[in-house]
Amino acid sequence: MRHNLLVASALCIAVVSAISLSASRVLADPGVLDDTNLQPVGNIALVAPDFEMPIMSDALPLVDPGDSSPEASMLRRLDNEGVAGGFEGIIYENRDGDHSRLDMGMFPRLPHLQFSDALKKKKAHLGLGGRIILPAIVVGNSSTAIVSGSAPRSQTRLAMTNPKLSAQALLTYISNHLYVYPEHRDYDAVDLYPVNWPYTLTSQGSSRSDKPFLRVLFFALAALPSDTRKTLQEKRLVAPTLQMILRRSLKGVYSRDKYMSGAAHPSAFHRDRLAPERMVSLAASLRPDEIPPIVVLEVEEESFLPKAGLAGLSERLFNTPASIGRIWRGPEYTKRMKVTAAATNDPNGRDLEFSWVLLQGDPEKVRIDPQGPGNTRAEISIDWHDTFEIGRGKKRKTNRVDIGVFAYNGAHDSAPSFISIAFPGHQIREYEMRGNYGKRLARIDYDAEARDHYYDPLLFWSAPWSDSFVYSPDGTLSSIWRLDQNGTTVLRDASHLENGAELEYQLTEKKRKRVLGLTKIEE
Repeated sequence: MRHNLLVASALCIAVVSAISLSASRVLADPGVLDDTNLQPVGNIALVAPDFEMPIMSDALPLVDPGDSSPEASMLRRLDNEGVAGGFEGIIYENRDGDHSRLDMGMFPRLPHLQFSDALKKKKAHLGLGGRIILPAIVVGNSSTAIVSGSAPRSQTRLAMTNPKLSAQALLTYISNHLYVYPEHRDYDAVDLYPVNWPYTLTSQGSSRSDKPFLRVLFFALAALPSDTRKTLQEKRLVAPTLQMILRRSLKGVYSRDKYMSGAAHPSAFHRDRLAPERMVSLAASLRPDEIPPIVVLEVEEESFLPKAGLAGLSERLFNTPASIGRIWRGPEYTKRMKVTAAATNDPNGRDLEFSWVLLQGDPEKVRIDPQGPGNTRAEISIDWHDTFEIGRGKKRKTNRVDIGVFAYNGAHDSAPSFISIAFPGHQIREYEMRGNYGKRLARIDYDAEARDHYYDPLLFWSAPWSDSFVYSPDGTLSSIWRLDQNGTTVLRDASHLENGAELEYQLTEKKRKRVLGLTKIEE
């Protein structure tokens, strides 16, 4: 069985086992999460198998009586008709110390998670969600960001650039948990996210920009028919289905083609694009036998290497079932991947048809060749991308290519799974034609620090020189001319001076910087 499926399956089994094997003991009050009997899920997270959901009175209104919005009117009608399943088995989790808490009066029948004093002392109620997994459907938020230290960033980017936190984000996704975080300067003039993924939702803006997303997610959850919600919870498909509902219902996304375009899948979403009444309608119409799957991706072959570039860092940021992250470090002009979605299973055994779509990037530089029955596999080739602009109206710059993979089960398209390639946009690269053999690297300027060009120090680095590459008539590398503040040095290759002396590279961590240096190894 493939690695990605094994990872997801192992996490699911660990969560289920922790819940099933829990011994009876003194329990906390309903709706209160404490630190007793928390079971580990590997080294990724903890599970609270003894957590007891509070019982909310059916006499309480489902939605604020003072809310006269179209979506509120629709939900009341669905509730009166017995279609809407309401909030049974669902709980809201705030993770910013009530800084951006959902108003309890907005959905009076919705329980709010409380943390024990012991957990609050451990700050378990703050920051990224997923540290403790509940046996419930959870939607939460943390309207916070890392604003100091060596690598300021949003909570979403923190998770994307830390292997353990990336695995934790996957765990929330397959455990019916979905969290919303603000982008806070990570998606303004420049898109700083190294990948796109469906594991979290990111709101455009900073503090409290996440609250409109909480509202529409709970409207959609409440509108789901009870049997649909129960099936979603059992199949661990609540979060993927919410992602599909939100994205398919965005303003401007009125067709299947538009859903399968970058317009429906940005790194961060603006509140003005939300259409909660459409979300309520789609959620209420979803039947158990129409639920789409999670698209499970696996790389079969690739030219992205475990060690590449002068620093010898991996080009494989992470492999997870619904998001594959790659970082371009090597000198190549073109890289290739073979990816399969064969491990994807429809929850109702329906036949699946896959769509592999370029969501972000230059269509002249990305070639996707779907193959096999139902387009189960694809061969992908990507050419080097300089920094490019995305969006309409207010544009922003990006250094990332996104490919979305969707599964259609005859009723609905799934939420996308993503293949993302992040380019080192802080480098200035020049490629030249090599006859009929494509392009090769001619020059590269590594000195982002001298140009005061931002780069993510958790992923990339700067070096105080530029390299020009000289090739022999047969196309092999002849020498490298390295220019720094002391002048030009001729290298035989990246690891040796012209006289054969060996060079060694070292990365040095500095405040908000990571700089590559080199030393000559004396014979």
